[in-house]
Amino acid sequence: MPDSPAATALKAQFPQATDRASSDHAAVHLPAADVVAALRFLRDTQGFDHLADVTAIDWAEGASPRFTAVYHLHSTTSHDYIRVTADCTGDDASPAVPSVVSLWPGANWHERECYDMFGIKFEGHPDLRRILMWDGYPYHPLRKEFPLAGIETALPDIEVAEETNAKVIPAPMAGGPFVASSGEMNLTEAEPRAKDESWNERKEKPE
Repeated sequence: MPDSPAATALKAQFPQATDRASSDHAAVHLPAADVVAALRFLRDTQGFDHLADVTAIDWAEGASPRFTAVYHLHSTTSHDYIRVTADCTGDDASPAVPSVVSLWPGANWHERECYDMFGIKFEGHPDLRRILMWDGYPYHPLRKEFPLAGIETALPDIEVAEETNAKVIPAPMAGGPFVASSGEMNLTEAEPRAKDESWNERKEKPE
């Protein structure tokens, strides 16, 4: 991907920033310590006023660094995009990067989801807690070691467990990604099916 004026300006301002391979938008990699200042620079001087997404990459157990935070920025005036990445500090049990909620309030939910799914701590976040899974859930479902079909885990709320008529549930949704067999049904009306239905099959068996 050719360099963009914003990426060039960012690398000039932050000497440790480097190009990152990308097939769509300009992408720059920098140290975690520079994240807040670099994204502020892109917002205030390069017109990237919209933080479109905050996510992460788990490179798998044994990789060093294992986790990389990913920020997608968009300019509502020039309609340009830029991707910024930063390797998390800390170890596998407690990876961390600085929070950017001070720059974009909307980062609040993005960072909470990333914390919930990957276990990445966003230092300085005003209210860092899980957003999808319940408090006390012992896993991070988007980590590479988490099985595709989920892990059976006791529901923490008795009322919810009674309503679902289930003692345990896998999380996230059983099996994903969802697929439907072509030629066998009207795909516009069909409910998607998980590739792994083993949990449902066990649940439907009589005790």
